[in-house]
Amino acid sequence: FQEGVYFQDQIKWKNISILIGGRQDWVNYNYSRVRYSTAGNIVTNGAPQPQSAFTWRAGIIYKFDFGLSPYFSYSTSFVPQIGSTDYLGNAFAPLTGKQLEAGLKYKIPGRDVLLTASAFRINEDHYLIDDLVHTGYSTDGGRVRSQGFEVSANANISRDLKVVASYSYTDMRFAKTNQTAQRFDPYTGSNYGGAVSESGMSVLYVPRNMFSVFADYTLPRNIMRGFGLNWGMRYVGSTYIDNVESFKTPDYILFDVGAHYDFGESSPILKGLKAQLAISNLTNKYYVTACGTTECYLGQGRRVYGNLTYNW
Repeated sequence: FQEGVYFQDQIKWKNISILIGGRQDWVNYNYSRVRYSTAGNIVTNGAPQPQSAFTWRAGIIYKFDFGLSPYFSYSTSFVPQIGSTDYLGNAFAPLTGKQLEAGLKYKIPGRDVLLTASAFRINEDHYLIDDLVHTGYSTDGGRVRSQGFEVSANANISRDLKVVASYSYTDMRFAKTNQTAQRFDPYTGSNYGGAVSESGMSVLYVPRNMFSVFADYTLPRNIMRGFGLNWGMRYVGSTYIDNVESFKTPDYILFDVGAHYDFGESSPILKGLKAQLAISNLTNKYYVTACGTTECYLGQGRRVYGNLTYNW
């Protein structure tokens, strides 16, 4: 059961905009479980797990006349982690966070081009990780710190050519924890050495580098009216498989292509009717999205799909 109240206000004065908001949450969880057996039904009632928190955010942005807009924001977060317990049956504290972000947005005057750049730092407390000793349970991993930057470009280079590109760098590590673990050797399938502190280690499954670019081109009307092509590339960096950086899952690059046709360009009667064909992972690349100590998960192979839509 969850309920809350929130408020938000936006203030604008000349070229300055300020956003302020707050939220109060109340959460409670309990359960009743019936286990059926020949010896008789066993009813277990869980104790209520109430949690509450006040979170808020604030941001400011200034727009210069020549198209540049610097901004800064600060926010706090609260995510209940009820419904699951550690191996002793104890409920977990809520996941709480604090985020700082600063960046620049630049709209090129007279052009349909938007460039953005931002840097961020996020601290989250009571981050849950797998309990390596008690299989099937989670444990409190302590504080996790995520910091990095992002850059992106969204440009209509011409009437018919559109390009979107972005790059992000994320360094996510266990900043404050009392957890330890042995490193794992994938060749022998066993742990080795003494227990290593997880403090300062990278969080598993989080790629440090990601890059993507997408371009869409609609052919000139005198060549093929209403027909367009697109192309994309996605890069995902390597990730660690456990909390003590035993080994990495390799990075990978995927290519996508597609085509679209607007029937309304050929006949006014068909206005709103569009067809699209897309192929993801064009080269049918064999890649691994994530690994644990006992298994790996394969990525989606080549996929061909299409759709026909009508809007009015």
